[in-house]
Amino acid sequence: MSRVAKYPVVLPKGVEATLGQTEISIKGPLGTLKQFMLPAVSVEQDGDKLQCKAVAGAPNGGAMSGTMRALLNNMVAGVTKGFEKKLTLIGVGYRAQAQGDKLNLSLGFSHPVVHQMPAGIKVETPTQTEVLIKGIDKQQVGQVAAEVRAYRSPEPYKGKGVRYADEKVALKETKKK
Repeated sequence: MSRVAKYPVVLPKGVEATLGQTEISIKGPLGTLKQFMLPAVSVEQDGDKLQCKAVAGAPNGGAMSGTMRALLNNMVAGVTKGFEKKLTLIGVGYRAQAQGDKLNLSLGFSHPVVHQMPAGIKVETPTQTEVLIKGIDKQQVGQVAAEVRAYRSPEPYKGKGVRYADEKVALKETKKK
């Protein structure tokens, strides 16, 4: 059994938490994030700390209190530091170019792929084969990175495609005659 919910979420200087009936809002230097409060969990604020506790008699309250604590911790980290995912393009002629809130990708198809970034997500291309996706919402940053990777995921024989910067692709051996 996880005991993640025992530890409070500490709010650093410049971060404010607002508890509502069904929603919690965390405001920091990089922006504001809101999260729906789970009915099986009660969140209490004590100075600069947030504590998640299971509601008595609620099914799966213990598990959801740990989940809620992790979500709140990610929200605090997002509004203070932000999150980023780095993607690498491997393959001849594979290129990426950021133009405002759009990411233009050349991935070996007969047409260019244009990915529209959602609100709150910024994209940069330090080089033609690197893509940096930044934002304050960890879930949204991860989702956008997964969508971009899905256009051409790494294939197992040559390793060509879009991959995370820290991803290792196990290459298969080719067929022998």
